[in-house]
Formats: sequence, C-alpha cells, structure tokens
Amino acid sequence: MIPITKFYWILQNWISINLLQKLHQRELSEITRWWKDLDFASKLPFARDRVVECYFWILGVYFEPQYFLARKILTKVISLTSIIDDIYDVYGTLEELVLFIDAIQRWESSALDQLPEYMKLCYQALMDVYNMIDEEMTREGTSYRLDYAKSTMKNLVRAYFEEAKWFHEGYVPSMEEYMRVALVTGAYKMLATTSLVGMGDLVTKEAFEWVSSDPLIVEAASVICRLMDDMAGHKFEQERGHVASAVECYMKQHGATEEVVLLEFQKRVTNAWKDMNAECLRPTAVPMPLLTRVLNLARVINVIYKDEDGYTHSGTKLKNFVISVLIDSVPIN
Repeated sequence: MIPITKFYWILQNWISINLLQKLHQRELSEITRWWKDLDFASKLPFARDRVVECYFWILGVYFEPQYFLARKILTKVISLTSIIDDIYDVYGTLEELVLFIDAIQRWESSALDQLPEYMKLCYQALMDVYNMIDEEMTREGTSYRLDYAKSTMKNLVRAYFEEAKWFHEGYVPSMEEYMRVALVTGAYKMLATTSLVGMGDLVTKEAFEWVSSDPLIVEAASVICRLMDDMAGHKFEQERGHVASAVECYMKQHGATEEVVLLEFQKRVTNAWKDMNAECLRPTAVPMPLLTRVLNLARVINVIYKDEDGYTHSGTKLKNFVISVLIDSVPIN
C-alpha cells in the first residue's frame, strides 16, 4: 500500500502535469488556427507543413506556464523560418531569391510589390508576426528587443541566399567556408536571440548584447544543430536537390569516406556539448534561465535529429513524441 503522504505527492504532480498539458493544448490550438488561416499547405505545397512539430520543438525550449508569450513568438517565427528555408532550398529561382532577400533587408510593406505571389504570402505573414512582437514589446516598454530579432532574421536570410548561390552554381565549398555560412543557416543563432524576446523582465538589453556577440554556448548549439541535421538528412537532401551538406564538403576536401566523416562529426558534436557544459558552470555570463533556453535548443536537436531527420520525416518517431507530450495524459500509477 502507498503511504498517504506519497499518494498526495503523486496526486499533486499528476494534477500539475495534466493541467500544464491542457495549457499547452490550448496554446497549440490558437497557433494552429493562425497557421490554417495562412493556408500555406495549399498555397505553398512545396513547403513542409510542420506547425505542430514546430510547437513541440519550442515546447522543448520552454514548457513553463510563465513563458506562454515566448512560446507563441518563437513558434510562429520558427514556423515561418521553415517556409523561408524551403523557398530558398527547393523552390525559388535565383532571380526570385534576390528579390526576397532585398525585401527582407528593406523590411517594409512596400517591398511586397516586387515579389512573386507565392513569396508575398510568406513575406506578409513574416511582417505580421514581427508587428505582433512589436506591439507586445511596446506594451511592456521593451521595444528595443524587436531590433535584435529583426537583425538576426536578416542575417539568416542572407546566409540562405549564400547557400542558394552555391547550389545554383554547382559549387562545393571547403568545410571551413561551408561552416561559416551553415552555422547561420541552421537558424540557431536567430532562435537563441528570438528566444529571449518574450521572456519578460528577466531579460535585459545587456543580455541581447551578449547573445548577439556569438558567445560560445550559442556557437556550440549551432554546431550541434548543423552537424546532427547534416548527418541525419544529407542523403535525402542530395536526392531532392540541395546545396552540398557538411558531409559532402568534408568528403570532397579530405578525400574521406562517409563513415570517417560521420565519426569526425560525432567527435565535434561531443566537443560542442563539452563547451555547452562549461558555459553553464558558475559563475555564468548571464542568468542561468537564459542559458537554459540555448541549452534546451540543443537538447531538442538531439531528440529530433538523432539517427534520422525527424523534422522532414515527421510521421515516424517524432509523431510518437508529439502524441506522448501533447495528447496522451499521464496516468496515476
């Protein structure tokens, strides 16, 4: 028989976990309605339709109730980033991509006029999301945060364009040249910056200056993201037509076999985790709750990309993770 004190402890935790799940379900319902209204699934059929998976991704960054605004902001941003990624990787012509990058750098509604119709949908949605962020931050007296978020998104799109040029020119860069760009296109520098926007008073302007300086923990998370993504998905991406991944770049430069490359990259991922651990030791450069968001970004990558590209092929193990976290309630044992 379970002691009464332990029973109440189990009951309280069961209630807390299931109430939290209900909160997450309501948030996902709101975000899904926003996504369905955009109707990207039918209007941009070439792009991956992954809003639920994106919410699961960001839930791994912060699950706590008080970060509901941060979750909403980051989920919408990563969902649109996925669309932009597919525009640059698999659909847009080089001439169209020039127009899109110019529109992003201008960041104004009048830039819509220069874009093809399918790009207008994405660009307008992006402007709307960042306008929403601006309204929220202005209300809180922290409108300066929008500048950091926009700047890092502009950097990301510039890097997407660099990769697109490589692909259209049939160019395979050196490993060093590739990683300089690919650590940006992995989007983790952008996500690490944007993850701070909706976290409330805990975040200061100094924290944004810190994250914008490419600290070691952000660099390490970007390495983990890029190499795990490339190891898991490079074969499929090469089949569908994609810029050379880290795997192809390393193989060509060093005349190495795929097996040797994968072993080398696993070592690099392990070293990046060591760097992340070192950054989390006291004293820390910024408060630990902020470092935890970057740490959690890396943890989610390990869930989604371990052994396979679970994001692109989301109907496999990732689907079971989503069901377990967002649908199945926790039973009392």
